[in-house]
Amino acid sequence: MTEFVRTAEENFQNLQDFNYAPNYHFWQDLRMHYVDEGPKDAPVMLLMHGMPTWSYLYRDVIPGLVAAGYRCIAPDHLGFGRSDKPTDLHWYTVARHTEVLTSLIVDLDLNNISLVCQDWGGPTGLAQAAMMPERFDHLVIMNTWLHHPEYEYSEGIRRWNAGWQQGGNFDRPEPDLGLMMVMSAGLMSREQYVPAFMQGEDPQLSGAAAAMYQGFAAPYKGLPDAGYNGFRRFPLSIPLDSYHNGNAAAQTMHYKTLLQWNKSCHFIWGCTDDVFIEDWGRQWAQQMKAPFDAIPDAGHFPQNTHGGRLVELILQGRSQ
Repeated sequence: MTEFVRTAEENFQNLQDFNYAPNYHFWQDLRMHYVDEGPKDAPVMLLMHGMPTWSYLYRDVIPGLVAAGYRCIAPDHLGFGRSDKPTDLHWYTVARHTEVLTSLIVDLDLNNISLVCQDWGGPTGLAQAAMMPERFDHLVIMNTWLHHPEYEYSEGIRRWNAGWQQGGNFDRPEPDLGLMMVMSAGLMSREQYVPAFMQGEDPQLSGAAAAMYQGFAAPYKGLPDAGYNGFRRFPLSIPLDSYHNGNAAAQTMHYKTLLQWNKSCHFIWGCTDDVFIEDWGRQWAQQMKAPFDAIPDAGHFPQNTHGGRLVELILQGRSQ
């Protein structure tokens, strides 16, 4: 039996703009949460998050897509959000996350899927389109990657990886993810962030910053340090220098398979991202013969800061 912790339900009460009933998929002895909004017989938008986020990331995207007639499925990877959180750091592998997502898609018998993926939602989500193309109609690719030998990792992603290594800036008990997301959205300064994250000082957040903090901190409030291992493992799984990490061989296979994708595809990119830089997004879009839409002032998480604009672009891409 897998040892895991489960976040208290009260943590998820009264989150601003995220009042959705929980749904659960069971994989072995673990419970995976997903949002399921919109008509059950409607075409599906499968909304995939990465690290260190959860389905809350799509809070400003789901209403617009549902209003446009789509069924939105937004899973939380195991270790994230409302999903169970195995406590063993080494339980978490990209291959296992991919397998769990496959089981959700098959169990719900999802078809006519538009995949919307970002960050680690790329390697886990795009794997599904490569392995089960008959279930997918359209791809929306945002600020992500699939490993392959020619891929050049940015300085930003190398710094991010180094920060989670032993002795790095993020290598600390119960790292405060809410603060990371608030700073990435431009709602707090570095002068506020550093003492709050490193020394635990009160950052004195209010308004939109406080609401965002509550949403991204909710999954880990009250958990022991081992409950944080799911998101710790993702940056350590980046295959910078080894094919033995991050399911790299499978990622390469999926990357090559999807270069032959003959259905619609659309790239949307936050252009101030220093992890997955704009030039890489444009290069990949050109390889896929797909349109590329830039959001010039968005960073690594366009869903978190530009939800309305993202809905517009997604719907425009589906109508073409």
